[in-house]
Amino acid sequence: MQYLDLPAVRRTAGTVVLPGSKSISNRTLLLSALAEGTTEIRELLDSDDTRVMLDALGKLGIGIESLGGNAWRIAGAGGAFPVKEADLFLGNAGTAFRPLTAALALCGGHYRLSGVPRMHERPIGDLVDGLRQIGADVCYLGTEGYPPLEVKAAEIRLDGPIRVRGDVSSQFLTALLMALPLAGSEARIEVVGELISKPYIEITLNLMQRFGVRVERSGWQAFTLSGGQRYHSPGVIHVEGDASSASYFLAAGAIGGGPVRVEGVGRASIQGDVRFVDALLAMGVQIEMGDNWIAASAPASGRLQAFDADFNHIPDAAMTLAVAALFADGPCVLRNIASWRVKETDRIAAMATELRKVGATVEEGADFLRVAPPIGMIPNAVIDTYDDHRMAMCFSLATLGGIPLRINDPDCVAKTFPGYFAEFAKIVQ
Repeated sequence: MQYLDLPAVRRTAGTVVLPGSKSISNRTLLLSALAEGTTEIRELLDSDDTRVMLDALGKLGIGIESLGGNAWRIAGAGGAFPVKEADLFLGNAGTAFRPLTAALALCGGHYRLSGVPRMHERPIGDLVDGLRQIGADVCYLGTEGYPPLEVKAAEIRLDGPIRVRGDVSSQFLTALLMALPLAGSEARIEVVGELISKPYIEITLNLMQRFGVRVERSGWQAFTLSGGQRYHSPGVIHVEGDASSASYFLAAGAIGGGPVRVEGVGRASIQGDVRFVDALLAMGVQIEMGDNWIAASAPASGRLQAFDADFNHIPDAAMTLAVAALFADGPCVLRNIASWRVKETDRIAAMATELRKVGATVEEGADFLRVAPPIGMIPNAVIDTYDDHRMAMCFSLATLGGIPLRINDPDCVAKTFPGYFAEFAKIVQ
């Protein structure tokens, strides 16, 4: 589909059952593949990114069986992948590309990893530098510091700390953490600079522990894995609903009256993006919450309160707040979001461009966005999505201003939420 015309919306209410978390799904797939034993994964996200990971694991010799209903059985290798030579195409899935690069570097084989053109523009140099510190043989096949990559067998040495930057992407640290148990020796990682997106590291550590590997953490500066640890299957594991995806529906409830309830994520979540709720509360939104559900309704005042806040901890869900700012009672500022620049697109530039199309006054900086809501929103805007699933989902919320608009390339939501627009249609009136 080249475009989707969305009608003007005035009210929202209803319930949405969330798809599985992308972050948890791809981490769980990789850990299941590396573990001893067979793992049954339930509620796995069905999306482009998880299909890319499943395809790659199959090419690497992992036994994969679909059980139907988003359930899969993964026969773990009990260590390194059995296939020692492969070409892997990983699309634009950072949650597949980065961790697989690290794992393959410790597998003693010869591999080539590539993706779509945008993936080849997303930096990976800090991860490669970290791997080279322990003797890994990883080479660039194109531009220095970026995919595609070639990985060759090498002697891995863990005789000193691995130093990795933390201020570009938390996925570099996640990749190293998940791969290092393959080496079998004690390992220590030291983070250079500020570690961004800390809640995503919490997801990694939580899942590693569920597969039997413990990591000792010294604040956010150092991580130590004792030697001799191996991944063991937990048997059956359930994937939480996606907290980032929840943000669109919760914001819809906040803007359009509500209540809108999401099921699959709540107070018991291990995902950092559940803290999107804190941002809504600060805007005056009425929130109810259980262990596995959240419901949002509009503020008693009827208008969202403006904000000026640091969103380093929830960079993906913060995109939803940039569009919600259209409905605030004053200018809103999103700070410490530099990581947006190296996502599926340059999200700061893209968000600024598209918000202006519906009438907002926007100022963008290297790591911030200031959004002043319009007096009246401009109808019939044509929103470009930049092959970025979150741009498409975020801008559906603009219709709550009572304006119709067109979303170009709506199928890009298949990266994480193929059924998004159908679910959105269920809660709007």
